[in-house]
This record gives sequence, structure tokens and C-alpha cells, in this order.
Amino acid sequence: MARQFFVGGNFKMNGTIKSIQDIIKNLNDAKLDPKTEVVIAPPALYLLTAREALRQGIEVAAQNVFDKPNGAFTGEISAEQLKDSGVTWTLTGHSERRVILAEGDEFIARKTKAALDGGLGVILCVGETLEQREANKTIEIVTKQLKAVAEQTKDWTKIVVAYEPVWAIGTGKVASTEQAQEVHAEIRKWLSSTISKEASDNTRIIYGGSVSEKNCRDLAQQADIDGFLVGGASLKPAFVDIINAKA
Repeated sequence: MARQFFVGGNFKMNGTIKSIQDIIKNLNDAKLDPKTEVVIAPPALYLLTAREALRQGIEVAAQNVFDKPNGAFTGEISAEQLKDSGVTWTLTGHSERRVILAEGDEFIARKTKAALDGGLGVILCVGETLEQREANKTIEIVTKQLKAVAEQTKDWTKIVVAYEPVWAIGTGKVASTEQAQEVHAEIRKWLSSTISKEASDNTRIIYGGSVSEKNCRDLAQQADIDGFLVGGASLKPAFVDIINAKA
């Protein structure tokens, strides 16, 4: 069975009630490819606003989740609280949290497991820095990040892997279609050898890193690119063009 194309919009720490309502109105009114699964991740403060305003068929993701169900963890949100609020997805492992907040592979893996156990789908972000790429360590780094999650769970049915080369996030630099496809193919190979053939065949591997309406169609044609995790462009009307990259 063909993997369903998946496009996520990560708003990061951007937006106001008004601007997010405008983005949602644009999505609600747009003609979106019905074959593409669409998820948006506004800042936590606006998750309920987004869920209440979005039309059926577009889901909402948190940008972060904690690895405990409840307790004295100031500033954190649990998978159970997200599920209770109608939020069905969360990001884990985004490079901005790995780098700026020093989240390690094991912590990210525990958060991923907690989200899955709490009934959420997970957009699991992996990727290498420019230094790591130049040292030919891309596959080593990416598979190390994935391995930490594999040690926590063997069920990848609700995981979407987002390959985001750190050097391409928000920089305007984009991995070439060949570079992106090569890493996606290696991730799929790793899934086959480490998890299962079924996980390799069915897990969606999406690309992130300065995706725009200009480069999305070429990327979408690659055999192992099953969609996108979009940053800055998800705040713009052109997000609709990216969602419709396969249409």
C-alpha cells in the first residue's frame, strides 16, 4: 500500500491569535489535496485556538511534550493533557531543542515513547550539523538518533520520521534532491534492518529544511520522500502550494 503523503507546519515561536486565525482561515478555505495528511504545530498557547478553528481533516501537533504523565514539572505539558485537548500529534527531537535546550537522544526517545503511550502520533526529527556532514558522518548521526528511539519502542506505526539537516533549517540552504533522497533511503534501509520490513515499507520519512513552494515539487517526486515538515513557509499562503506538491 502506498504511504500517505504527510505535510506538517511547524510555526515555532511565531504568531498571535490574529495571525494564526488568518493562517487557519486560509487553510480552511483552500482546496487541499485530499490524499495528503496535514498537521500544524502552533505555539502551545494557541493549540486549543487552532483545534477549535480548524476544519475536519486537518490535525494539530504540539511542538513539545514531556516524558512523564503528570507531576511537579513546571512549564511542561504531558501527552495525556494534549490528547485531552484534542491534539493528536507532537514533535520530538527538533534540532532547535537538541541544540539550544541541550536535549539528548535518550531524553528525546523517552519523550517519544511517552507520547506514543499517551495515544499521540509523533513527528520524530533527526538530522546532522554542517560539520558532521562535512566529516561524512550524516548516516552515523541520524541512525544514532533513531537507535535511541528504537531502544524504547519497536512500534513505529504512529511515528513519522522528519529528516532535517540542521545546516538547512531556516538558512535558505536546501539539501539537493539527491542529498535528501540518499539520506531518506538510508533511513528506510535502517528501519528494515533494525525494526522490520513492515516498518520500512510503511513509515513515512519526510524532509524539512527550508522547504518552499519553489523546491517542494522536485523533492516530492523522490521515491523515499513522503512529505515535508515546513518551518517559515507554513506561516505564509504558499503553505497551500507545499501541501499540494503531489497534486
